[in-house]
Amino acid sequence: MKLVIGNKNYSTWSLRGWLAVKQSGLAFDEIVIPLYDANWAQMKRTPLLAPSLGKVPILWEGDRAVWDSTAILDFLADRVGQDRFWPLDQTARAMARSMAAEMHSGYLPLRRQCRMNFRTRFAGIELDAEARGNVDRIVQLWTDARTRFGAPGAFLFGAFSAADIAFAPVVGRFVANGIHLPDVAAMYVRAIWEHEWMREWIAGAQAEPWVIEKFEKSP
Repeated sequence: MKLVIGNKNYSTWSLRGWLAVKQSGLAFDEIVIPLYDANWAQMKRTPLLAPSLGKVPILWEGDRAVWDSTAILDFLADRVGQDRFWPLDQTARAMARSMAAEMHSGYLPLRRQCRMNFRTRFAGIELDAEARGNVDRIVQLWTDARTRFGAPGAFLFGAFSAADIAFAPVVGRFVANGIHLPDVAAMYVRAIWEHEWMREWIAGAQAEPWVIEKFEKSP
C-alpha cells in the first residue's frame, strides 16, 4: 500500500490517515506531497491525487484508491478487523463512533482559530465564544469517555483506538496554541503526545524543510 499525505507539520487530515494505517499493522509506503508549493497546482491533477481531486490523504492499494481519513480507516478496519480500531464493548463502541463522527464533521470555529503546527507555539490566543464552546464540548466528551471506559489504559477507551486517531490533531492544536485544559483532559493530551506514533510523526514534521507562511501565524 501507498499512503499519500501532505506536510506533516500542517495537515491534520493526513495525520488521521497515517495513524489509521499504523493502527492497522499493515505495511505501507509513505509519500509526502508539499502542499501549496510552486508545483501544487500541477501535482494535484496527477494520477496520484486525481481520484480525491487533489486532497490528502489518499491510500492506494494497487490500482484501488481510498480517500478521506474516515474512509481510509473504515477500509483498513474491514481488512484487519473492526476490533483493532474500536472498543469491544458495544456501548463504548457506539460512543467512540459518535465522538469520531462529531470530530470529523464539527468544531469549525476551533479549527479556524487554532492552527496545527508542530514547530511553532502561538502566544496570546484568545478564543471567541464559539471556539471556547468547542473546547468545552471536547473536554466534556474526553472526560465522559475516560470516566466510563478509559480504565485501566491512558486513552479515551482504554487502549488506543479510532477515537484517539480522530482527536489526535486536536491535541496538536491544543498544544500549539497553549489551550488551558482541566486535569483529566491535560493528562489525555500528554498520553497522545507521548504515544510512539505521535512522536514519530512530530519528529518528521520538525525535520521537514517546507514552510507555509500563512500557517506560521495565528489566524
